[in-house]
Amino acid sequence: MRIVVALGGNALARRGEPMTADHLRANVRTSCEALAGLAREHEVVITHGNGPQVGLLALQNLAYQDVAAYPLDILGAETQGMIGYVIQQELSNALGGRREVAAVLTTTEVDESDPAFSHPTKLIGPMYSAHDAADAAAEYRWTIARDGAGFRRVVPSPHPLRIVQAPLVRTLLENDRLVVCVGGGGVPVKTDSKGRQTGLQAVVDKDLASAALAAELKADMLVMLTDGDYVSENWGTPEQRDILTASPEAISELAFAEGSMKPKVDAAVRVAKAGGRALIGPLDRLDDLLARRVGTEIRSDVADGIVFV
Repeated sequence: MRIVVALGGNALARRGEPMTADHLRANVRTSCEALAGLAREHEVVITHGNGPQVGLLALQNLAYQDVAAYPLDILGAETQGMIGYVIQQELSNALGGRREVAAVLTTTEVDESDPAFSHPTKLIGPMYSAHDAADAAAEYRWTIARDGAGFRRVVPSPHPLRIVQAPLVRTLLENDRLVVCVGGGGVPVKTDSKGRQTGLQAVVDKDLASAALAAELKADMLVMLTDGDYVSENWGTPEQRDILTASPEAISELAFAEGSMKPKVDAAVRVAKAGGRALIGPLDRLDDLLARRVGTEIRSDVADGIVFV
């Protein structure tokens, strides 16, 4: 099968864990060892988030004040190189060098008039206390939003229209390469009437960009790996119900958190409506997820609309 695997933030950085290079590599190594069996047997494309890392680079960027801070599009490209390098290396190591892995710097076309530019929702960077978040918002003119018990910076997250390098990724797959791409959703770019591209100040959601890539590649499956066992209705409340399978139409009627589960569900709906399958579940139980013993599957032929666990 041709499978797009989207690694969630927990595959790169655990909550509350210092964002060191050693921790990044250790987390990626664990993720790649879990993916090795799948990568041996199928055409696999690995995508990944970059929210914590791009936020960290932005903070480090501000520490050197002799030059203007680098914009988000360049920082996004930096994270693709940084994370893509480690995934490429650790996946190749996990496979014993038996398959070649290529990391591709990816750009994602978006609409510069997308309403997301005036309504930031994408969480990036480290967690702050309420006091520190208020100080950062005042000093750097950031937009801040709550993330669980803490606060983080939020930036615009426009809808991905297409993955510019999708034809290149397809060529690599057809030549038996494994591909790492669409890091952090790909660097957001606009295209003018002459076909020239310019970077924009935003971070594209990696799950929505992965769904766009899956559609362009005609992938059989999109697998979104996260730290939760299921997609849940009324998550975190006494009325929580875990979803085993759902049709794209039925799950679209439920409400999910912006910048968290909603993009995953929207991505799954896009893939399912195009005739593919989408799985959402835990990285540390990938075999169980693929065997349908855990996790949520969205596909078009679910007669009952939604089947709960």
